[in-house]
Amino acid sequence: MPDFDDNIQGCILRKDYLTDKNTLQSDESTFVADYWTRVWEQQGGPRVAPARIAGKNEYRIMSPYLARIPGRAKILDGGCGLGEWVVALAKEGHDVVGMDISRPTVEQLARMFPEAGFEFGDIRKTGYQDNSFDAYFSWGVFEHFEAGPGDCLREAFRILKPGGLLFISVPLDNLRQSLLGTFAAARHMARDERFYQYRFTRSELARELSQGGFELVSFHPIHKRQGVLRALHHELGMPYRWLLTRGLAVALSPIVPAWWIAHMMLAVARKPGA
Repeated sequence: MPDFDDNIQGCILRKDYLTDKNTLQSDESTFVADYWTRVWEQQGGPRVAPARIAGKNEYRIMSPYLARIPGRAKILDGGCGLGEWVVALAKEGHDVVGMDISRPTVEQLARMFPEAGFEFGDIRKTGYQDNSFDAYFSWGVFEHFEAGPGDCLREAFRILKPGGLLFISVPLDNLRQSLLGTFAAARHMARDERFYQYRFTRSELARELSQGGFELVSFHPIHKRQGVLRALHHELGMPYRWLLTRGLAVALSPIVPAWWIAHMMLAVARKPGA
């Protein structure tokens, strides 16, 4: 678990803030780009052999939908990060493009995987033509803009074909987070804090998707074990790297209801038509 997670402070109105003295004067787009460039660098940057995706919650949920798209599906990975999803899905025969706001990361990916499609850009204004994609997925990205996910959703709606599918994951305002927010003492923001992300309940995300014009298909709590790990670390002070911490997370994850503890939720939605 990366150490930068420890910089994240408490929530205010289900907003999470982090301490970042280096970017207080930068605009939001620059902050997001610089922050995630540092995160990817901390993780070692893009790898020649990308991480496998087949065992991930997101893949198990999304892949049956992709398999039903006739022909070679044209897919966008919005906020592609280290690019493993683009590389893996391209190997499965899909026509995949990865877009990210971190220019250094995209340039590295383009050099390492010239046969894959990686583009620098902002998912709130991609520049693609209307009705370009059969499917669009974005893992843990839409929550990072303080104006809310509306701009991301409107752009996703515009560039998806009628009947196109949207898959997004966002932080879940689970029972642990909700209780912490309810009983936490009010505090003032420090001057070196800035907005990091929103957390959503299922009904809030459903409302955002509906307002964006999408038909709701399904919701899934995901990353239960990570949710348990975070609870053990933040509430009990147990380091992520302890074997005891990880062992407890493995033991507790199957027992605790997913909507109580899952770190993220994934929504599947469809653009009407076709």
